[in-house]
Amino acid sequence: MDSTTAQRRLKAIHGHLVADGESHPQLRPNPTATEFVMEQGYSVVLPEKLQSGKWNVYRSVRSPLKLVSRFHDHPEIGTLHDNFARSVDTFRDYKYLGTRIRVDGTIGEYKWMTYGEAGTARSAIGSGLIFHGIPKGSCIGLYFINRPEWLIVDHACSAYSFISVPLYDTLGPDAVKYIVNHAALQVIFCVPQILNTLLSFLLDIPTVRLIVVVGGIDDQIPKLPSSTGVEVVTYSKLLSQGRSNLQPFCSPKPDDVATICYTSGTTGTPKGAVLTHGNLIANVAGTSLCAKFFPSDVYISYLPLAHIYERVTMVSMTYQGVAVGFYQGDNMKLMDDMAALRPTIFCSVPRLYNRIYAGITNAVKTSSGLRQRLFNAAYNAKKQAILSGKNPSPMWDKLVFNKIREKLGGRVRFMVSGASPLSPDIMEFLKICFGGQVTEGYGMTETSCVISAIEEGDSLSGHVGAPNPACELKLVDVPEMNYTSDDKPHPRGEICVRGPIVFQCYYKDEVQTKEVIDEDGWLHTGDIGLWLPGGRLKIIDRKKNIFKLAQGEYIAPEKIENVYAKCKFISQCFVYGDSLNSSLVAVVCVDQDVLKAWAASEGIKYQDLGELCNDPRTRASILADMDAVGREAQLIGFEFVKAVTLVLEPFTEENGLLTPTFKIKRPQAKEYFGKAISNMYAELSTSDPSQKPL
Repeated sequence: MDSTTAQRRLKAIHGHLVADGESHPQLRPNPTATEFVMEQGYSVVLPEKLQSGKWNVYRSVRSPLKLVSRFHDHPEIGTLHDNFARSVDTFRDYKYLGTRIRVDGTIGEYKWMTYGEAGTARSAIGSGLIFHGIPKGSCIGLYFINRPEWLIVDHACSAYSFISVPLYDTLGPDAVKYIVNHAALQVIFCVPQILNTLLSFLLDIPTVRLIVVVGGIDDQIPKLPSSTGVEVVTYSKLLSQGRSNLQPFCSPKPDDVATICYTSGTTGTPKGAVLTHGNLIANVAGTSLCAKFFPSDVYISYLPLAHIYERVTMVSMTYQGVAVGFYQGDNMKLMDDMAALRPTIFCSVPRLYNRIYAGITNAVKTSSGLRQRLFNAAYNAKKQAILSGKNPSPMWDKLVFNKIREKLGGRVRFMVSGASPLSPDIMEFLKICFGGQVTEGYGMTETSCVISAIEEGDSLSGHVGAPNPACELKLVDVPEMNYTSDDKPHPRGEICVRGPIVFQCYYKDEVQTKEVIDEDGWLHTGDIGLWLPGGRLKIIDRKKNIFKLAQGEYIAPEKIENVYAKCKFISQCFVYGDSLNSSLVAVVCVDQDVLKAWAASEGIKYQDLGELCNDPRTRASILADMDAVGREAQLIGFEFVKAVTLVLEPFTEENGLLTPTFKIKRPQAKEYFGKAISNMYAELSTSDPSQKPL
C-alpha cells in the first residue's frame, strides 16, 4: 500500500469519527446514513433533490434509499405462485390449513392439511380447470366464505395464470351479477347454499361456463340442460378430474394480473381494483421487514377473504410457514374456535376489539369489590411499567391477566387492528390485558393493503405508524378544507401514495382511474392526514363526503339523505357517521305541520314544538317512519340511521349549514351539531355496548 492510499484511508476513517464534546475528548463513530435516520424517528424525509415541488416525501426508515419490491431473503419470489411454491418446498410437512371437524353432530378439534397436501390439491384444481377448457387469463369467481378450498383455488389461479375475483353478497345479488358480467367470469366456485341463488339468475350471467360446488355431494347436484352452456360439478369431482389429467404449471410474471378486487363502492356500481402479482408481493415484502412470524405460529382466519386485509395477511402467513386455522363461519362462535385453535397471531377490526373490551370491563364492574380492586391495581401497575419502559411484574399476569388471555386462546403474542381507527384507550387495554405486540395499520384495496403501520416498540397510540417500506407518502394541500403543508404544529393534507404497491387501474374504467392516480404516479387516497413527530402518520378526516364505519363499510350520506327525504316528517336531514362508530345517526329538521298533526292524532300534549321534538315518543315514531322508508328503498343494514335528533331551525346559507346550491356543508354541520351527535352515540352505547363511541 503506497503512502497516498494509506493517507486517504486514514482521512476517511478520521472523517467517520467525531469528537464527543469538548470536556470529553473521546472519539465516537459519525453516524452512517441508516444510523442517522434511525435517530430521526420512524420515517425519513427525502433529500431536497428527490422532492417533488414543495412537498416533503416520506419513506420508511427501514428502506429510505430504495422502495422494497421483493423479499430481502428471497428476491427470486416475484409472484404469488413463486411464494407458495417456495413454501411447499420449505414447509412441506408443516401444518398449513386447519378446520374443525364434526363428530356425531358435535364440533371437535382442528384437522390439518400440510403445505405439501395443499400444493398437491392446488395442482389438481388448476389442472381440472384446464380439463374443462378454461383458457389462461380467464377470470375465476370465488363466492364463499373462508375455508381451505378458498386458498387452494386462489393458489391454483396463481399457478395456472388465471385471475381470481372474490365475490361477496353483502350488497345483494345485483352487485354479484354486475361483477360476474363486468369481469366476464367463466367459472364460479360456490357452496351449496349459494348454488340456487346463482341458478336463479343464470340467464343474466352469460359468460359463466362452469360452476363448482364446494362441499357439494355429486348425486345432489342438478344437471343443467346443454342449451344453457353451463356445467355444474362438485369440488371433489373437479379435484378428481384434475388428478387424472395433471398439467404443468403456467407460471405468471410479476406484471401479470393476479386478482381483481371489487370494492363495495359508495355510489353506483362496485369498482374493480386490478392488482398484479408484483403489487401483492411488494406489499407483503415491505411489511415482512417489520413483523416476523414463524412456522410455530398459528393464525385464525375469520375476516372476509374477499377483502384485501385478510387476503394479503394470508400471503404473509404462507410466506412465513404459519399454520392457518379457519373459524366455523359463525362470528358468534369465534371465541369457541379460538379456544380450540389457541392462535398466536390475531388480526381483527376495532368493532370486535370494542366488544372484547366491553365484555371484560362489564365483567369487572359486576364482580365483587375485591376482584375489582385487584383488577384495577394490576392494570395500573402494568400500565405504569409499560409507560416507563420496564418489564411488568409477572405476578399480575398470574393473578389477573392470564385468565383474560384465555378468552383468545391464551397464546396470542401479536395482535393487529385494521379497516378503521382503533381508540387509543382500547389499544392500551389490549397491550395490558393480552401482552405481546399490538399494532394498528392503515391501507386500502388500491394499495394492495398496507400503506402504513405502527412499528414494534412505539408506545405512542392514536396514529397509524410509518410508511410501509414498499411505498412513499406525501401530504397534498386541500385549501378548501383549510389543510396545508404550512399548518402548525403539524403539516396536514391529503395522503398520497406512490410505489410498487399501487394498483394498476380500475377494471374497464379509465375515467375513475385518472381521478385517483395522477400523471406522476401518486395515488390520491381521499384521506386527510398529518405528520406527528417521529414521522408517524395520523388520519384526521376524509376529503370527499364519504366515510367508513367502524366495521369497515363505506357510507355515501347523500344517498341515504335522499332516501329519508321521502319521510313525511322530514324537511331536511343530515346523516352522520364516522370510523369510530358502527352506526349512523341523523339530525332531522322536522316538517312542523306534519308534526303537529301527528301529535294531535296521538293525543300528545305539549307546551311548544321544542318540547314535542324532545319527547321520546316523537323520536321513536319518526325513526320508525324512517325505517319503513329505508326498507322500501332497500337500504342495507348498516345504512339505517339508529338514532335521531329533531330540530326546528332549518339548514340555511345564513346559519352556515348550506352551500349556495343547497348542499349540506358537512364539516360545519358536524361542528354545529357536535353536542347532539355526542348525545346520540352516548344514548346508543347505553342500549348496546358494542355501539360504544370511542
